Amino acid sequence: MNQLKKGKMSIDPLFQIGKVDERIYGSFIEHLGRAVYGGIYEPGHQDAGEDGFRQDVIDLVKELNVPIVRYPGGNMVSGYNWEDGVGPIEKRPKKLELAWRVLEPNKVGTNEFAEWAKRANTEVMMAVNLGTRGADAARNLVEYCNHPGGSYYSDLRISHGVKQPHRIKTWCLGNEMDGPWQIGHKTADEYGRLAVETAKAMKLVDPTIELVACGSSNIDMPTFPEWEATTLDYTYDEVDYISLHQYYGNASGDSASYLAKTLEMDRFIATVIATCDYIKAKKRSKKTMYLSFDEWNVWYHSREADKAIEPWTVAPPQLEDVYNFEDALLVGSMLMSFLRRADRVKIACMAQLVNVIAPIMTETGGPSWRQTIFYPFMHVSLYGRGTSLQPVVQTPSYDTSKYTDVPQLDSAVVHNEEEKTLTIFALNRHLHDGLDLEIDVRGFEHYQIVAHTVLEHNDLKAVNTKEYQPVKPHDQGQSTLQDGKLEARLPRASWHVIRLKHQ
Repeated sequence: MNQLKKGKMSIDPLFQIGKVDERIYGSFIEHLGRAVYGGIYEPGHQDAGEDGFRQDVIDLVKELNVPIVRYPGGNMVSGYNWEDGVGPIEKRPKKLELAWRVLEPNKVGTNEFAEWAKRANTEVMMAVNLGTRGADAARNLVEYCNHPGGSYYSDLRISHGVKQPHRIKTWCLGNEMDGPWQIGHKTADEYGRLAVETAKAMKLVDPTIELVACGSSNIDMPTFPEWEATTLDYTYDEVDYISLHQYYGNASGDSASYLAKTLEMDRFIATVIATCDYIKAKKRSKKTMYLSFDEWNVWYHSREADKAIEPWTVAPPQLEDVYNFEDALLVGSMLMSFLRRADRVKIACMAQLVNVIAPIMTETGGPSWRQTIFYPFMHVSLYGRGTSLQPVVQTPSYDTSKYTDVPQLDSAVVHNEEEKTLTIFALNRHLHDGLDLEIDVRGFEHYQIVAHTVLEHNDLKAVNTKEYQPVKPHDQGQSTLQDGKLEARLPRASWHVIRLKHQ
């Protein structure tokens, strides 16, 4: 029997978690499936420019306001020679890409991607190969990308038609090196030694760069969190971030438990923070280690279809999850996890951006469209900039087959002092019961509601396709504000963005 439950929230501008780093709204483009070829890059398409990049895709990326994009991998980077992707396109080698068992034509490489990033109003987060390569190739790539000129690799870049350095700020020291599936997989000690020496070499070339060390590939890795402790024991003084990766799915069809999975995500983040702070104490360091959650998303829909793909083809349709409404709800919840730890999570990359487990889909030779998960990402990216606040929350809870005491209300709050806005992100997780939410905002005098955006649908499995896109937000949310008391009605299984502005 459906019920209407009651919840309370109190928000005060002094209860601050930390400033939100805009890079938590980052994304990821790997040379995988149709992310690059047939995704961002499709020469001959009606919306492609002379450089082959699709303008319709760039426009959608701009809608999401993505500040940084991780590139070129992912598993792919652990066998990648960056030199294959620079110089005259017609002279570049076609290579067997072992991570995803495809043929890589290398038509898009470092310079092309950096140019695409400029057009999409984003920055590049570059990953180096610590699987089959090491410090030498990594320092050469930094020189190629960031040194102004007068040296071998910077002059090589200039000879390739790129006079000005790319000035790439953020670099990943390999990818998922704890994973046995990774080309060049290493133990924590092997990786830690290689990573610290690579970091030192890279920073000798350009002392201004920031570095991300590989953390565990997910919370269920048998080496977690010892991997983080060992890796940071080697690298703590040289790196700025430790990475986290996590994907979720609902293969069992247990939607109630699925929408509670961010309880695990919160625990993952808390454990990594604790491990970082243990190493900080062990080293008597004054430096705080920050987190880069540089792979996260829902991923499970396409796994069976991917098994049938013929190997050694160019850009096959790999990992093309078609997302449904409940996936969008979980994505909103995952984003709120980052906001609640804005003091430590400074980078996050939704994996990925186009076609491959992505918010944006394209048809080769045809249109592009927004998947269901596009909308909560867009909402938080646009309105979740400022200072993350810690609300005091009272919410009903419920049990599922996998979790007990699941809060019905999942929430995060961001105050932008400069723009004088307050944004409340709220998810009613419950599949049947609505929630009447009373919010005390007396600390925000003269603020008024300017929008209450809702994403809802009667069918948790509803999807958006090229032909039909039924899962879209509307601005007809039910909320009122009087005498500092905001009252909002949150229907069952619904995502809400309540925006207030000083009048």
